[in-house]
Amino acid sequence: MYHPTTRVLTILELLQSYPGLSGEEMAARLEVDVRTVRRYITMLQDMGLPVEAARGRHGGYRLRLGFKLPPLVFNEGEAVALTLGLMLAQRLGLGATSIEVAGAAAKLERVLPAPLRAQIQTLQAVLIMDVPLAKTEPMGAWVLELATAVQQQKQVQLHYCAWNQDETVRLVDPYGVVYRAGYWYLPAYCHLRAELRTFRLDRVLNLTLCATTFERPTSFDPLAHVNQALATMPGVWAIDVCLHTTLAEAQQIIPPSLGILTVEKNGVALTCYVQNLAWFAHFLAGLDCSLQIRHPAELRLTMQNLAVKATQFATDPSPA
Repeated sequence: MYHPTTRVLTILELLQSYPGLSGEEMAARLEVDVRTVRRYITMLQDMGLPVEAARGRHGGYRLRLGFKLPPLVFNEGEAVALTLGLMLAQRLGLGATSIEVAGAAAKLERVLPAPLRAQIQTLQAVLIMDVPLAKTEPMGAWVLELATAVQQQKQVQLHYCAWNQDETVRLVDPYGVVYRAGYWYLPAYCHLRAELRTFRLDRVLNLTLCATTFERPTSFDPLAHVNQALATMPGVWAIDVCLHTTLAEAQQIIPPSLGILTVEKNGVALTCYVQNLAWFAHFLAGLDCSLQIRHPAELRLTMQNLAVKATQFATDPSPA
């Protein structure tokens, strides 16, 4: 059984190969009635294709004389999706430079009907994407290679440079590719360390896909693993705060990569590491729940200083 879209595309092919076919001839080839053929012709015209109908003995349907059909035809939704994808690829640092995006966009516009082309150009001119820019730009080819390795469950050899500039060569089983907060991550089982690790792709110096395969855990959640790894990454200050709220509400106000939430008798414990106590004090002050700072004592002092500042700003009406 044929899908209507298949028949519409078939009519398009017939118009290119046999200009002047009548509705009856097309109906016979497609095994539909003439009324259905007219509906398909209207669909092509609505897509911006100049299908013309000539009356009389030698009449029939044809594409406008001199019109050259592009190799691809996109409807409005497809064109918008492709345009957004190109813009997003550049913003996420998927190895797509401005020149590459412009080239791909030009090719897309070349195969669009004039009215749709104008709409897409308007979209490109006015659309603002509030998506964090990639802080690093891994090689686009590596992202594709790693995605292939994950899908085919092939091991990968990484030449990796750690945060302390130590370089190692590791055999890993890649479990996923994750983009989060401006960085690309590869959660993988590291055979060198014999445990799960999270690798930043901008620190990969080179990689090689191996012929050997592995079995990826079916229940593994790459994003959850990356969030857990970021939340437990050691920092200058170890934090222990009790939030007087429910777990569901805490999950709404605490980003999953910030810390670990654990249900307790009196609320929810938030444990994490931070580099800057002043920033974290501001974050806690903005939470819509009461809380108790259990550790470190320096955080309580930082919160007190913040309260003094806030009180001063709220009560001093004199201009600066």
